[in-house]
Amino acid sequence: MLRGALALLLDFEEDIQVVGQAGDGKEALDLIAELKPDVCLLDIEMPIKSGLEVAEELQRLRLPCRIIILTTFARPGYFERAVQAGVQGYLLKDEPSERLAEAIRHIMEGRREVSPELVFGTVREVNPLTEREREILRLAAAGNSSGEIASILHLSYGTVRNYMSEVLNKLEAKNRIEAIALAEEKGWI
Repeated sequence: MLRGALALLLDFEEDIQVVGQAGDGKEALDLIAELKPDVCLLDIEMPIKSGLEVAEELQRLRLPCRIIILTTFARPGYFERAVQAGVQGYLLKDEPSERLAEAIRHIMEGRREVSPELVFGTVREVNPLTEREREILRLAAAGNSSGEIASILHLSYGTVRNYMSEVLNKLEAKNRIEAIALAEEKGWI
């Protein structure tokens, strides 16, 4: 309902045309590849693939679509991942539709748009995890055992245990479940 309402509001803008809508991240990727829009609005929390995962995939596929992430979350890791995925906009969902339309225009001119509240919310805490530690924690969050993670990443079981031990130390977590919950809460994985 909200997606439809937002699309309708944007369609009222004379210079903006909504060409597609998706209910989840996989559908969004398929539509972007098929329709090749100039700009894509992605909710950070979507089923199947998050908006950040879609943005990262679009970057890997080198599709020219400009990306605006819409969020209600000022989590430091989300902003960090969005920047690394090359998104051009990172905006709050509760901003007026006129602000979103203006952001789309600015992004089409080659500028970037970020809600100030989101930027200031992200400078509080730096992600202490390395890319490999985040990768291992993401695999653990997906339900993989240390042995399965070792096999997936072509590492030894002991190496995976050492990485996980380092993650627990850095996050001051008692166990992997607590570490996963903390890292997800902060948007680090």
